[in-house]
Amino acid sequence: MSDKRIYDMIIIGGGPGGYTAALYAARAGMDTALVEKLSAGGQMAQSHQIDNYPGFDEGIDGFSLAEKMQQGAERFGAQTIYAQAMKVDLQAQPKVIETDQGTLLARTVVLSTGADPRELGVAGERELVGRGVAYCAACDGMFYKGKDVVVVGGGNTAVADALLLSRVAKSVMLVHRRDTLRATRIYHKALEEAPNVTLRWNTTVSQLLSDGKVTGVVLRDVHTGAEETVDCDGVFVSVGRKPATELVQGQLELDRSGYIVADETTRTSLPGVFAVGDVRTKTVRQVVTAAADGAVAAHYAEGFLAENR
Repeated sequence: MSDKRIYDMIIIGGGPGGYTAALYAARAGMDTALVEKLSAGGQMAQSHQIDNYPGFDEGIDGFSLAEKMQQGAERFGAQTIYAQAMKVDLQAQPKVIETDQGTLLARTVVLSTGADPRELGVAGERELVGRGVAYCAACDGMFYKGKDVVVVGGGNTAVADALLLSRVAKSVMLVHRRDTLRATRIYHKALEEAPNVTLRWNTTVSQLLSDGKVTGVVLRDVHTGAEETVDCDGVFVSVGRKPATELVQGQLELDRSGYIVADETTRTSLPGVFAVGDVRTKTVRQVVTAAADGAVAAHYAEGFLAENR
């Protein structure tokens, strides 16, 4: 890749936020490139069925939706560069993105690097994703209608997932390694009032049971070490997420959890740098909210370029 061309916008990460930003920017006439290390879609591409993205009345698998997003952006001239971003200088003018395929320069940068769910770390977990192991109740909860599920975690996300699942699942067991929830008090009363939710304190999941798909879990008491087998159809892991912000450490303001501080304008602490999707501070992390971020970022980037030509 040539290091002489200066793009109007470079997007790092090819998830729904990244490709929506690319679409809006390219359609607005901005010279746009998107850097993606693997393939379009990010975590979305791993979802075998997405039912809550508007416009697909019978749902769509994440890989196909990602391809459509990529094709839509490229239709207007956005370029996809398959490379690993290794280092960035976001304070430079123009901004510098060093990849394993060469160096890129840009007037604006959109960060769409996402956040990965933290795993339980038990054997077989990765192999059972989509076959009983899930990380998003809003995404996958409807697949467990009338079934028995386990939710692991004790924070706001875990409790919100348990409550959401209680409206569709036959039973929900919330497993937490401590004897009190970290979730805010407002959730506690709702949990107590949910007739099909039970809580297991001081307990962890030590093993996943399966016959090609999840059939149960082994629970371990953290104090005594005693183990118990519980039958279930699904396990929702809600033990936190890890934002992919290694590239921008020391350059952008991050919140206490490591997410990029950016409000609904998607503007970060550095002019001309925007954060979209799961990597930024926000309350709802879904495909549709990431796509909305991408449109907003392109709008404000266009304004930034107009003021700094």
